[in-house]
Amino acid sequence: MLPCLNKKLFGLDCLGCGFQRGLIHVLKGDFTAAFNVYPAIFTLLFLAIFLLLNIKFKFKNSKKISIIFVIINVLIIVISYFIKMKPLFIN
Repeated sequence: MLPCLNKKLFGLDCLGCGFQRGLIHVLKGDFTAAFNVYPAIFTLLFLAIFLLLNIKFKFKNSKKISIIFVIINVLIIVISYFIKMKPLFIN
């Protein structure tokens, strides 16, 4: 797997750390492990599928739906990141 440059340089996880491992868990069918490694994996996959389908079928209000999905994904990623990093800030 590709190493995280942020983790190598600064010793801290980035917002995307865990995505590759989560994706591999999904491909293996281990959905619980995928969620534990990267909670946003399922919503990101759902967003990617929606965007790919939208290229072919041109859904009505797809721009608004895409924006909502992106906002939800960003919130999940940021919240899960702070939960994961909480032990570093609390002694």
